[in-house]
Amino acid sequence: MAETSLIVGGTAGIGTEIARSLAQRGGDVIITGRNAEKARSVASTLGKNVKGIAVDISKPHEIVAALADVGTVQNLIIGAIERDTNTVKDYNIDRAINLVTMKLVGYTAVIHALHSRLAPNASIVIFGGLAKERPYPGSTTVTAVNGAVTSMVRTLATELAPMRVNAIHPGIIGDSPYWAGKSEALARTIARTPIGRLATMQEVVHAVLFLLDNQAMNGVNLNVDGGWVLL
Repeated sequence: MAETSLIVGGTAGIGTEIARSLAQRGGDVIITGRNAEKARSVASTLGKNVKGIAVDISKPHEIVAALADVGTVQNLIIGAIERDTNTVKDYNIDRAINLVTMKLVGYTAVIHALHSRLAPNASIVIFGGLAKERPYPGSTTVTAVNGAVTSMVRTLATELAPMRVNAIHPGIIGDSPYWAGKSEALARTIARTPIGRLATMQEVVHAVLFLLDNQAMNGVNLNVDGGWVLL
C-alpha cells in the first residue's frame, strides 16, 4: 500500500521542496497552507498525486475540522513557521501570542487531530530553528519557542512510541526565497560558517527524508547549518 505524507506548511520554500521530493518517491502527498486556493495551485505543480488543503495552525481549535478528510498518514512533517523580530522596546503581544500558539499549541494540535489516523510506525518531523542557540535582538519569542521545540520532541517521542518524532533546526538557508537579494547579510554569515557556504534547501530536504526513513532516529534535534552554530 502506498504511503501518504502530509506536509503542514507545504505551499512555499522548504515545505514545497519536501513535498516535491516525496511526490517523486510515489505515494500520496498532501500539502497545507492558510489559503486553500494557493494550496491547490501549488499542489497542481507538484504532481497528480499531490493535494492541497487549507489549515491554519495559528487557529488550533479549527485544526480537527480542517484535517477531517485526511486518511492514514505515514509521514507527517510540520514545517509551518512564522518569522518574527519583536523587540522588548516595541513588543507586539499579538504577534508573540500568534507565534507561541502556532508552534507550541498548533504543532501538537495537528498530531492530536491525526492521532487515530497515524500509521503505527508513522514518522513525524517538526521544524524548529537555530534562533534557539543564536539569538539576535528581537528574537526573544522565536528563540524561546524554538528552544521549546527541542523539549517537545522528547515528550512526543515518549508519548507516541513506537511512532518516531524528530525535529530539524535549519540555520540560514541561502537559496530560500526569504533571503533573495540579501547578499550583504548572507556574506557575514558565510564568513562565520565552517564549510564556507550556507546550507541549501535541498540539504534540508535530504535531512528531513533521513529523519523520516531511518528507523533508529528518534527524539533527535538535528541542526542543518554547516557548523554555523559552533562559532
